[in-house]
Amino acid sequence: MSPAIVQARSRAGLRREWLVLSALLLGLVAWLCASDGLRRLDHLVQDAGMRLHALPAHPDIAIVAIDDRSIEAIGRWPWRRALHAQLVRQISEQSPRALGLDILFGEEDPDYPGDDLLLARALESSGHAVLPVARRGQGGTADLPLPALHQAASALGHVQVQVDSDGVARGLFRLEGPASAPWPHFSTALLCAEDSTRPQCAASTDAGTGPWVRQDPQILAFARGQPAFATYSYIDVLTGQAPANALRDKYVLVGATATGLGDMFAAPVASRSERIAGVELIAHALNAELAQSRIQPAPLAWNLAFNLAPVALALLGILLLGPLAGLMSCAAWFAGTLAAAMLAPGLAGWQLAAAPALAGVALVYPLWSWRRLSAAAHFLQLEMQELQRAGLSPLPEQPERPLLRGDVLERRIQAVEDATRRLRKLHHFVSNSLQHLPSPTFVCDAGGRVTLANEAALRYCPQPPLGLPITRVLADLVQSETGAPLLPRDARQLASMPPQQEARDAQGRHLLMLCKPFSDDDSTLWLTTLVDLTDMRRAQAQRDQALNFISHDIRAPIASILTLLEMQRAFPGRMAQPELLARIDRYAQSSLTMAQGFVRLASAQADTYHHAPFDLAAALEEAVDDAWASAHKRGVRVQLAPGPAHAACLGDRNLVCRAIGNVLGNAIKFSPAGGTVHCALQAQAPCWVVSVRDEGPGIAQELQADLFQPFKRLHGESHPDIGGVGLGLALVHTVVQRHGGRVEVRSEGGKGAEFRLVLPQADAPEAERDA
Repeated sequence: MSPAIVQARSRAGLRREWLVLSALLLGLVAWLCASDGLRRLDHLVQDAGMRLHALPAHPDIAIVAIDDRSIEAIGRWPWRRALHAQLVRQISEQSPRALGLDILFGEEDPDYPGDDLLLARALESSGHAVLPVARRGQGGTADLPLPALHQAASALGHVQVQVDSDGVARGLFRLEGPASAPWPHFSTALLCAEDSTRPQCAASTDAGTGPWVRQDPQILAFARGQPAFATYSYIDVLTGQAPANALRDKYVLVGATATGLGDMFAAPVASRSERIAGVELIAHALNAELAQSRIQPAPLAWNLAFNLAPVALALLGILLLGPLAGLMSCAAWFAGTLAAAMLAPGLAGWQLAAAPALAGVALVYPLWSWRRLSAAAHFLQLEMQELQRAGLSPLPEQPERPLLRGDVLERRIQAVEDATRRLRKLHHFVSNSLQHLPSPTFVCDAGGRVTLANEAALRYCPQPPLGLPITRVLADLVQSETGAPLLPRDARQLASMPPQQEARDAQGRHLLMLCKPFSDDDSTLWLTTLVDLTDMRRAQAQRDQALNFISHDIRAPIASILTLLEMQRAFPGRMAQPELLARIDRYAQSSLTMAQGFVRLASAQADTYHHAPFDLAAALEEAVDDAWASAHKRGVRVQLAPGPAHAACLGDRNLVCRAIGNVLGNAIKFSPAGGTVHCALQAQAPCWVVSVRDEGPGIAQELQADLFQPFKRLHGESHPDIGGVGLGLALVHTVVQRHGGRVEVRSEGGKGAEFRLVLPQADAPEAERDA
């Protein structure tokens, strides 16, 4: 089975496992959300969120506490209701908005029966008094105030608190009691006592019938601060020791806070060692009512959507993203879900249960990583088997590494590492071989785009060729014979091209293009190589020129000599002997001169130069002296300008002297009778410049490009009387170039010509040491 099929099956298996994992996790989250299976974790998140949304304490709420100091001053509980009546009158004198007595008066006082009447009159005179109603046990009956007190009170309110499974009081029901007429909460009753026209004050104060019901749940938003509200001791208010007008225009709550007296509740805002009295919970509920804070438990449908969405998105993240990105995605959804659950009460008024979503998101990454790790171990085993079948055993030069016993994945990873190390070495060898090929080489895909190019190809192309069509990269190649474009316009037509073609590029180089297809799995790639034939073609051209020179230029004088000899035999005496010998001598000298020039040029191009320090100034003087005879014969004067006495140079002195002599000889040949050839040596650091200027016909600009080509005579038509085969300046150019210098020409037609031989200077210490 091929690796591609194995990999495809592995991917399909992973997708199926992802679907199964997604279904299981989403089902688990939905079940936890519906069954409230992580309520304790939800309480931790919700309590932290409610602390963020703590309300400021309303300044118009005050508590009159039946505290330990009051018990100590008045005596043990219960107290006479006459004291409560006196307290109500004391408070009523300050005209509070409403007065709530969180004290149950469900039974008559047999010892002081007249006190109930005093309390009823005090409540009635207050006009805004509220009394509590409590549920008796788990049944459907309620503890109501005595009828007289019931009639005197402005409103009744229940004081039931919703205590969660962990024993913490977090909420209440706005309506609770018999089904026919449930009572509002005590905090709502206080607002009704102040203003009975409020919408929530329509509930009856009479005892209803039917089973006990609880309606309109509300999460209690606690106020900030410890204590949150102004609190005054019962005994201080009763004796008039409380601050004057401290209770004026306030919502006054009277209730027990003393140790062991009254209801005490655990609340999210209280510390572990403290509890909140029931009267304080009523104050917090009243504060939320005044702040119009309505926080309710979110409906089940919204809780399901809120919990399932982040888990589904985390599952998508681990499927579509890499390991690190998947982990970061799960962490982001976890943090986002936690933040949304904590901010939802303040932003939407709903309290969400986020624990199932947090548990689901926390399980996504480890479960999926476990499955991917198992799949990776299986894939590594299959890959190793495939590599072993391919003959790639572990590298013998690598020592065995210690392994954890029983660690299957580690063993498989090591085996694949050893096998792939061989593949990397082989790939490195092939890649280096391709990169170091001297010829430009391109690898193209089936569409003709360059996918790989070696260093020679990068040097050859003016711009990076990767990703470009090969037809665009090699667009300047044309056929050598016709000049037509070498490559087709459509790269897909590469298959119709011959395997090798010769072409020229824009720089005039002769190239042989080799194009070879090869297969890579199901695709076809093309290997294109450019072999530079420029030197070979130049050598062929020089060979042709040499053959032409031998067959024509050298052959012509020899043929002339043979013709003269045949004429002398056929017609003896027609030509005088001295004249015959003079002509034979001239033809022989011409042939010898051409042969020597050819041999010298070939030697200058092919031989190894013997570099040694020499004095270029002395070499120039020697060349001028050697040229004196030919200059005198033509009536030309050679003038050497004053220059440096010593010019250190490094090279082959004989060849440099011959090059200077050739330039001088050309200048003398083309100078008119009576003309002057000017020679000079100048220093232009870091070079020496030997200049030779004549007063001859000059060289036209369009002819200077062929000036140093072998066998080129530029004045063959204009000066046929001047001999030569065009080898002298070719030798000059070759010698100077191989010495690291250059030849410069300054000339215009009819104004003479100046040749400048620029040669590198030699360091004096080096020249002296070599000497």
